[in-house]
Amino acid sequence: MIGKVKKWLGIEGTKLELILPEEWSISGKSLPGRVRLFSKNAQVVTSVKLVLIERYVRGRGKEKRSDEYLLGETTIHRRIEVPAEGSTELKFEIPFSIIQSDMDKLEDRNLLSRKFVKAAKWLEGVQSQYRVEAEATVEGVALNPFERKEVRLV
Repeated sequence: MIGKVKKWLGIEGTKLELILPEEWSISGKSLPGRVRLFSKNAQVVTSVKLVLIERYVRGRGKEKRSDEYLLGETTIHRRIEVPAEGSTELKFEIPFSIIQSDMDKLEDRNLLSRKFVKAAKWLEGVQSQYRVEAEATVEGVALNPFERKEVRLV
């Protein structure tokens, strides 16, 4: 009885691990990586959804605001057998496109104003943080395994 409840909730079930490069060029059009699936019990994964998200923060103190933008996503639709006490790896690539603000466009367009734009961004506390999120759909489980990992785009 307890074993069935554990399986249904995903306890001791399939887990995800994202393996990503430490740094990746923002000029690239896709982010490569791998997903490692492992479990204490044999289970079947039917799909893995991967998304690349940018968290854009600006302002200081009470004026601080943040937005999140979906830069790219991909889904692996495949039946994957995850063996008990074993692991399986999947390779993936997330195609993405960077969203530029007006200041970013001005910085890229004009060499003379580049330093002024960088100074203005620093004064405003502008930062972009990027992360990859992965969620696997597992047969017979109510709570799907989920993993989130920061990635540095340069």
